[in-house]
Amino acid sequence: MGRDGSMVERVIESEYMNETFTINIYRPENYSPLYKYHLCIVQDGDDYYQLGRLARVSDKLHGEGKIENTIFCGIHYQDRDDRWHKYHPDSDMQENYMKFLRFEVVPVLDKELPSYHVKSCRVLMGDSLGGTVSLMTALKYPNTFGKVIMQSPYTDERVESLVKESDEIDTMSIYHTIGLDEEEVETTYGDIEDFLNPNRSLQQLLTESVSDYTYKELEGKHTWKQWQKDLPNALEHIFGK
Repeated sequence: MGRDGSMVERVIESEYMNETFTINIYRPENYSPLYKYHLCIVQDGDDYYQLGRLARVSDKLHGEGKIENTIFCGIHYQDRDDRWHKYHPDSDMQENYMKFLRFEVVPVLDKELPSYHVKSCRVLMGDSLGGTVSLMTALKYPNTFGKVIMQSPYTDERVESLVKESDEIDTMSIYHTIGLDEEEVETTYGDIEDFLNPNRSLQQLLTESVSDYTYKELEGKHTWKQWQKDLPNALEHIFGK
């Protein structure tokens, strides 16, 4: 099945991460430098394209006129261990990864793509730990990123404290989901953790502090089956006309 849109790659030599990243950029069918676009920076990029069927979902929503012109920019990880170090709040590399998003990815995208160059049109998206680092990056750089999509994010006291400390979170738009069968999730290194109840706790905080906040508890486990099914809803909510 052919795609309506087009995929292009951009390489970023990151000084913060001391690594070369390939950003997979998916542009909608009628892409033109004459138009302006919303930008969605996607953690777990290859997973969203392959398991989440992001390109197909984008084609469908654009084709049906359900979302504004949006370009998706997928950033992937090397392996599970590398992913943990980039995304987890306790890791040694997460701080630099957030700087990479803000000071290396955004300038390249703003220069190369016809975007609006305002925070309300820059979105961070991710699942599990990818959702965690998306929220934390938006909280750290609220003048750059105005919207977050997080599917089944890992959350802990550190994440909650960042929410409590943020002066800008009330101006953000956040779409947040968790599965009802996520009380026993096997994490990167084999531990079993409860995701559901910490997400309920986070939801209470976000409800109090974010004016444009959507929270859903969905049927399903901590898997792509759940996230893929809800992805069209998430995108339509954040990018809808």
